[in-house]
Amino acid sequence: MMGRQSLVRSMMMGVALAAAVTIVAPAGTVQAAGSTVVAVVNNSPVTSGDVERRAAFLRLQRAKGNLRAMAREQMIDDTLKRAEILRLKASVSQAEVDASYARFASTNKMTLKQLGQVLDQAGVGSDHFKQYIALQMSWPRVVNARYGNGGTNAKSLVERMQENGGKKPVTTEYFLKQVIFVVPEKRRNAILGKRKSEAEASRSKFPGCDQAKIFAATMHDVSIRDLGRVLAPQLPEDWKPLIEKASGQTTGTRVTERGVEYLAICKKREVNDDVAAEMVFRAEDLANSKGNEGDENSKKYIAELRKKATITDR
Repeated sequence: MMGRQSLVRSMMMGVALAAAVTIVAPAGTVQAAGSTVVAVVNNSPVTSGDVERRAAFLRLQRAKGNLRAMAREQMIDDTLKRAEILRLKASVSQAEVDASYARFASTNKMTLKQLGQVLDQAGVGSDHFKQYIALQMSWPRVVNARYGNGGTNAKSLVERMQENGGKKPVTTEYFLKQVIFVVPEKRRNAILGKRKSEAEASRSKFPGCDQAKIFAATMHDVSIRDLGRVLAPQLPEDWKPLIEKASGQTTGTRVTERGVEYLAICKKREVNDDVAAEMVFRAEDLANSKGNEGDENSKKYIAELRKKATITDR
């Protein structure tokens, strides 16, 4: 397992490179035992527990100064950001939050349990870290939509298509199912090799997506998840190479936190509808975005939200 300093560097790099993710319940909605409300932001509480966890995260980052005061201000800003993201419906699925968290653990050669233990020992906790990642990944979309640095509202989408000669960009649309050969954590060392062999052997027998659940029922501890429609720019980085290399109905296998998995490609085709165009443009914008300009716009946006907000100290 990596050292604490390396973990923090990896945390910050991973968050900086992330894309949009969902925002779940506002921080402080569920108060930890012994937690008290230290501020109320537009009727949303910020608790002492929220502040302590953020202060612990700042300590991990080796921040200087009055960490508790800094943490309190960050949590107020986060509450305002979260409300704005929810208002503008700028979030995606909870599954993507969890996938990003799992990808972070895997990249740093840790299980989810080990990462959770490291975060708990530091006083941060996995839930707080997930909320932090979610905001860092979602907030740039809101800022870009406001200031035009990659916002893909109806007007900008038309403008972008005009720049492209009036043509919508083409991307690949996939309909996917996930086949999971479950490996319990307690038995991982004993049966992982066997389960990998079983998963590999099953690929050639896969009967197609319509029969996937019946197929899974014939085997021990195999589950099917319907991932639905996924456009090429949305493909998770861990799966993307396997999906692109797949020549049949299924991808190669991957060992994950859940066990051994592969994806079934139910349907694949080239599309150029509005949703696909927006996704392609957004991916391009995220790749080409300038950090400093976005940073200044973010500060300006938060200042506006603070000016309009009702913030009460407790």
